[in-house]
Amino acid sequence: MRRTLPLRATPTALLLCLALAGCASRLPAPEAAAAVPTQWAEGAADAAQAPTQLAGWWQRFDDPALGALVEDALRHSPTLQSALAALRQSRALVEVAAAGLAPSLGGNAGAQRTHTQAQGGINSFSLGLTASWEPDLWDGTRAGVRAAEADARAAQLALGNAQVVLAAEVALAYIDLRNAQARLAIAEDNLAAQDDTLQIARWRNQAGLVSSLDVAQAIAAAEQTRASVPQLQTTLAQARHRLTVLSGRAPGELVELGAAPVPLPPDDLVLAFPADTLRQRPDVRRAEAQVQAAWARVAQADAARYPALQLGGSLGLQALTLGSLTSGGSVLRSIMASLSAPLFDGGAIAGNVRAQQAALEQAHAAYRASVLTALQEVEDALVALQGDRARDRSLGAAARAAADADTLARQQYQAGLVDFNTVLQTQRTLLSAQDSAASVRASLATDHVSLYKALGGGWSPEAADPVAPPVAAASPDTVPNAPAAR
Repeated sequence: MRRTLPLRATPTALLLCLALAGCASRLPAPEAAAAVPTQWAEGAADAAQAPTQLAGWWQRFDDPALGALVEDALRHSPTLQSALAALRQSRALVEVAAAGLAPSLGGNAGAQRTHTQAQGGINSFSLGLTASWEPDLWDGTRAGVRAAEADARAAQLALGNAQVVLAAEVALAYIDLRNAQARLAIAEDNLAAQDDTLQIARWRNQAGLVSSLDVAQAIAAAEQTRASVPQLQTTLAQARHRLTVLSGRAPGELVELGAAPVPLPPDDLVLAFPADTLRQRPDVRRAEAQVQAAWARVAQADAARYPALQLGGSLGLQALTLGSLTSGGSVLRSIMASLSAPLFDGGAIAGNVRAQQAALEQAHAAYRASVLTALQEVEDALVALQGDRARDRSLGAAARAAADADTLARQQYQAGLVDFNTVLQTQRTLLSAQDSAASVRASLATDHVSLYKALGGGWSPEAADPVAPPVAAASPDTVPNAPAAR
């Protein structure tokens, strides 16, 4: 409960408040506890070159269709629209919090008719202004404003993170679509070759040169390949549906893209240092903003332990008729001040402080986890990229050798120099090698997308703000950098 002191005690109480304000403890600023390495374990940053700009990393694939799909999704995705609405909401809440720092002014007008037996009916009219203000002696209101501003920064960074994730999801769906197209073309080409081999086996069987076993084996091989075609067509259709939904449209509305190979960017990516990468990633910066918001709420809860001063006043007119009211009437003035202090509240204030301190610890832990996750994602993408590059070289060579072996085997079988098992084995090897080579190319493209996403590509902290700020305090152009390595 709060006890309100009488007006005569206000001067003494004010002096006491000012003295307490000067010596009241201030909570220490939050410190990040996540160590950042100076170098990547799987790839070194080049200090002599500027890091590659990754705000529009999809342009590095040199694929107009991919670029158009990403840009379209960034304009129409309902996920981004939701994040944008959350940003507007958080900025409006900054206005609400900041309003507590200024005095409030209100107006009132009234009319009353009173009837008594002695005097009969009496009219009374009034018109006035009222004002009130609670000075922020302990920075509790300002701490609330700082918390709301940090929440607004976190919402802005959540929008940036949604852009990063959406661009990567669109690129991954597009790579899946192109990969399905490539594998479908490989399956259809191999099926055509196997049908030709089946026809040759039938001719040789009719001529009595081979048994029906060769024909049965040729049929089995062709039908197995034919069975993979519908599965690949399903994968292709699902990737197209996913692309359409990511852009905020219903499945089936995507314009036909035509056939094209899986795109790959050039291998000239220059990495930033780990600490610089963390400054680029919006999710890490959002976690840091949430730490700052939690710290401000601790300060806000702590300020509730101290006395509060309320100032108020009113100025008005009162008259028996409307004409008298507008001509001056009776002027009524009042001013008041009160001081309230918490004496006993059952531990509610202390409990709230402890709760906010626990929330601050949670925010610290979440920040450290986001830093570690960011570092892991970059390292995982780098090592996957290195491995898939080696696999791509080997599988490409295997596919070329398998194609040569298949051509020779079919020629020799037609000439009666080898048996059908040799042809069957080379055809299976060719299909497997070509399918694996196509898949590893898609994996390479996926590795690049994962790396760009892990590096925080897909948004720009320096880009124009997507929403006009309602107040200056609610729209910081920059957000704090991630803390450097300790």
